[in-house]
Order: sequence, then C-alpha cells, then structure tokens
Amino acid sequence: MDKAREFLQLSQEESEIVSNLVVHPHQTGIPPSFYEDFALRGIRVDRVEAGFVACTFKVPPRLTDRNGNLATGAIINLVDEVGNAPVHIQGLSVNVSVDMSISFLSTAKLDDELEVTSRLLGKRGNYSGTLVVLRNKATGEVIAEGRHSLWVKHLSKL
Repeated sequence: MDKAREFLQLSQEESEIVSNLVVHPHQTGIPPSFYEDFALRGIRVDRVEAGFVACTFKVPPRLTDRNGNLATGAIINLVDEVGNAPVHIQGLSVNVSVDMSISFLSTAKLDDELEVTSRLLGKRGNYSGTLVVLRNKATGEVIAEGRHSLWVKHLSKL
C-alpha cells in the first residue's frame, strides 16, 4: 500500500501544473466541464456512418503518465466515449455503459497521432455492443482494443 501511495503522490511541480490548468469555455453554449476540456479536447471526428465512427487524436502532454506514454485511464476514457458514439442519437437516447473489456497491446507516446474507430457489433432490444480500436496512424500498430456494452434508453421528445 505504501508503494502504491508513493507512486500516486504528485510532485510539487506536478501539483502546480494541475492547479494552473485553464478550462476553456464550451462552444455550444452548454456550461463547460473540466472533464470535457481535460480528457476530450483535441479529438477530431473524421468520419461518421451508420454504426461506425472514426476519429483522430494526438496524444497531449496532459494525458501521459510518468513514462511519457498515453495513460491507461485516457485509453479507457477513449474506449468509453468513442464506443458510445455509434449508438448515440442526439436528444433521443441515454446510453449507460454496462461493461467494457480492454486489451492493452502497445503504448502511444506524446504527440503520436492515433486513429480511434468504433464499430457497432450488434443490438438486441435496448442492449448494444461496440468494438473500439486505437491505432498509431504512422505505424499502423494497434495500441488497444476494447469491447463496450451499452444499455440504451430511448427518451420521448418533449
């Protein structure tokens, strides 16, 4: 436990960096959240088709671990967010993650450009499954592959 606590302890410099983070205003008029600005800023949607989404994401310094790799928590977040996209219908549904299974196959470094794709695997009732792949655009190497299961509740329009 002491080793884990020591590993997770921020240095003075790291603590100051976190304290000085600036959260930029959200552009759609919805109040900004720290989460959106910190975890998702920089993701670019390249292609959207029925049951498929492709994005590009350049690894920023704020999401790297002490070894300079894209943090596993950031990878999990990308699987969660991009895995949700093929089943999301703006204003018509609420998607709840039921299960995620992620295989970490390689690492991504600072400034690596990643291709993040999500494909709908299938639906049964309110249950949907997606497959998310994070790949280094320059080398083609797969960084991680995740399966994301969601329960979709359709809301009636007000």
